[in-house]
Amino acid sequence: MTSPSLFIKELVNQTCAVRYGLPLEEWQVSLIWSFLVSIFCIGGLLGTLATGQLTAKFGRKKSLLVNNLVAICGAVLMLLSKTSMSFEMIMAARFLYGVSSGVSLSVHPLYVVECSPKRLRGMVGVTVATFISGGKFFGQLLGIRDLLGTEERWPFLLGFSGFTAMLQLVTLPLLPESPRYLLLDQGDRQGCEKAIRRLWGPKDYTTEVQEMLEEHAAQKGIRRHTTLELLQNPKIRWQVLTIALTFMALQLSGINSVYLYSFEVLRAVGMAADQLRYGALGMGLCELTTSMACFMIIENTGKKVLIVRGYLGMTVALALLTITLYLQNEFTWMPYCSLVLIFLNIIFFSSGPAGATSTLPGEIFTQPFKTAAFTFACTLNWICIFLVGMLFPLIVAHLRYFCFLIFLCCCLLTGLFVRFNVPETKNRTVLEITAEFQRMHSKAKTVADCTLDPKSNQTAANGIFVCQTAL
Repeated sequence: MTSPSLFIKELVNQTCAVRYGLPLEEWQVSLIWSFLVSIFCIGGLLGTLATGQLTAKFGRKKSLLVNNLVAICGAVLMLLSKTSMSFEMIMAARFLYGVSSGVSLSVHPLYVVECSPKRLRGMVGVTVATFISGGKFFGQLLGIRDLLGTEERWPFLLGFSGFTAMLQLVTLPLLPESPRYLLLDQGDRQGCEKAIRRLWGPKDYTTEVQEMLEEHAAQKGIRRHTTLELLQNPKIRWQVLTIALTFMALQLSGINSVYLYSFEVLRAVGMAADQLRYGALGMGLCELTTSMACFMIIENTGKKVLIVRGYLGMTVALALLTITLYLQNEFTWMPYCSLVLIFLNIIFFSSGPAGATSTLPGEIFTQPFKTAAFTFACTLNWICIFLVGMLFPLIVAHLRYFCFLIFLCCCLLTGLFVRFNVPETKNRTVLEITAEFQRMHSKAKTVADCTLDPKSNQTAANGIFVCQTAL
């Protein structure tokens, strides 16, 4: 929306002038523009909340297929908005895009994690962030004036998402449903084994199927839980807290503010105003290439290490960036230091938190809680996006570059929390990860460890009561 913003504001003014004979004042255009931007988050939140019902009724694959139709409808509205002289069509399209994004950001990570073998689960999970970075980069690329960022072609820029939705609508039917969903939710072992062979190749996957059957046996008779039940269950409170902090930190880490101040730094190093978009393209390319590098190393490094290293690295980079921005006018070479630190911050973010967080709910929650966990995580994500969009301009206006100190604290706290409270997920099943969470945070003794003092007058019943109280 950034590239065609001037053209859209002009369309808003022209529409009101033609329709009502009254041109709008600048603050009225800004108000409508702000709503055009923020309604995407409202749609995203509603799409996220609808995910549980969609996946329960249609499954993972069919939910994604149905979701593409929503995005295509939004694209059609975008393409017709200028011809129809209707900014309301852009508003409706943004809402539909938000709904589509809310569903896909919940269902897609769940689908790819459940379709992946354990040894490749982390690598495949990173592709979610890689393609998000790729989408942002190509959106910036298409938005330059040499391509679609012109007054004549901007509706095609905003409608381009319909092309990607159409591409998935055509290709996704060639892939099977999630094997874990077929076995654990539908009880279809034959369908599960068939899907595994189509996805992983014609080999013997007895071990993988056996692990799924063990999880299936452990949760036999347990129904799918709602988001409220997820939050109320004391046995998984550390998993819930992990998801809450890591997904909130994605938006509260200051990565958007870094991009904002990148323009100021690029001006300070002598880049012309009409070249700033190309500088932003370079930063988007940096994020994309780093995310691809994360794809290559995550299976050897592990998610926990990448998240901790990423947030602690961002903490240091943000602290130094605050100092260099404060001294930017004191030394001629200081803006170049700021530029290096901006790139370092992007590298730390995209090589760790961005790549390792998106699929985390699918790895640390058992099958009855997975859908609710993704719904909860993505709901927090959309709420934080909305709050940052509303409050960030005010924060920057009052604190300027000292706003990085707020984001610095968020990165530091999240990194330390993951370091001391979250187990590694690499090459582990969900049951093993759940047991590790319990081991790390359980201070109580098990009943087997409880013994009665033979000299005590306690009865056996009292002894059991004492053990249960400790538990």
